[in-house]
Amino acid sequence: METSLVSIIIPCFNSEKFISETIQSVQNQSYQNWEIIAVDDCSSDATVAIILEMIEKDDRIQLFQFEKNSGTGVARNKGLAIAKGRYISFLDADDLWKPEKLEKQIDFLTENNVPFTFSFYDCIDEEGKPLSKRVEAPLNLSYRELFFCNYIGNLTGIYDVDYFGKIPISAIRKRQDWMLWLTVLKKIKTAQPVPESLAFYRIRENSLSISKFDLIKYNFAVYRRFHGFNFPIAVACMSLFLVVQLFIKPLYIKNIKPSM
Repeated sequence: METSLVSIIIPCFNSEKFISETIQSVQNQSYQNWEIIAVDDCSSDATVAIILEMIEKDDRIQLFQFEKNSGTGVARNKGLAIAKGRYISFLDADDLWKPEKLEKQIDFLTENNVPFTFSFYDCIDEEGKPLSKRVEAPLNLSYRELFFCNYIGNLTGIYDVDYFGKIPISAIRKRQDWMLWLTVLKKIKTAQPVPESLAFYRIRENSLSISKFDLIKYNFAVYRRFHGFNFPIAVACMSLFLVVQLFIKPLYIKNIKPSM
């Protein structure tokens, strides 16, 4: 069994309500060779105090603090610079992993000799209650499919630094994860998920993800800034993106019985 170090990057901002449970979900992993790099983006609540208390009991956790709010992308890049692991994985400060998440993904990587994988995930509400919804993905995800829809939950992706090196994260406030996985898929062409749910994604009422206008704006920015398309081509890509989002992506959202 592979036992290489996994670096888990957790950007934090005013996450006092969730951060303890999030870190505990990593501590509860059946695969124990990991390090957590928590990057606090100038929180004004008790986030830092909670993390420092957890560090006293577990030296696999480390904390870096920004003096001014810089955004999730910048925080992830800082964590990436500090990371020492062969594998890089991301976890937001309000999401959770199931106990066998890392073990199953590392086994999948080594058994299939691939440098990247992801998984399905379940949705929970702000209070942690199951929403009876599972987000799945194509079992042989191509770059073209990912180009028009981000099927990869950022809390589930894991990649091999020995193969890719450390992949820089965009500083754009939203959709850095999509650009990261596009970079990965552009190199390896296709990716296979571990075909089961290994994480819980928390849907919060005040999340940026809730704003449909913001989603359209940031998705359009990916086509303009990341891909470098001119305005007419970016509009055409965005139109196809919306078609996929409305008619194809829903096919991968399944109603399930609560599992928590």
